[in-house]
Amino acid sequence: MSEAAEEHRRAAPTRLSFSVLTISDSRTLASDRSGQLLVSEMQRAGHQLLERGLVADEPAIIAAEVCRLADAGQVDVLLLTGGTGIAPRDTTPEAVRPLLEVELPGFGELFRWLSYQEIGAATILSRALAGRRGQALIFCLPGSTAAVRLALEKILLPELPHLVHHARG
Repeated sequence: MSEAAEEHRRAAPTRLSFSVLTISDSRTLASDRSGQLLVSEMQRAGHQLLERGLVADEPAIIAAEVCRLADAGQVDVLLLTGGTGIAPRDTTPEAVRPLLEVELPGFGELFRWLSYQEIGAATILSRALAGRRGQALIFCLPGSTAAVRLALEKILLPELPHLVHHARG
């Protein structure tokens, strides 16, 4: 790793504020294992949960909730789970992409590459994406618990402090 990259990592915050939003027509907060995994692993890493919610897979509702959470100015990271597949009701990417000021295409690319190693070509079903709105980083993850675990372990937990450092400017 370069000296500049090491310097950025040293300057990165160690405690982040985050919220989790599950997108589902069928789950409840009690039955949402993927959302609970996000909460428990982020808290285990020392980050502070601000809010956990669940909304139906309706683009207008998703967009309104993402804007409310991101625009309040308190959340560093907004983690969405669900609605990133190709079923007719999977509308998370369509709801979130227009809200982003900056898209991070490398997140979806890396996620699908890592996922390919676990599930093969079925990874093309994932439309995981990420970006920044204001200073809030937004990650749209599949609803699968295995996919959430993969994203957490291989991408999010190692890189979120570094990303937040850059998002804060």
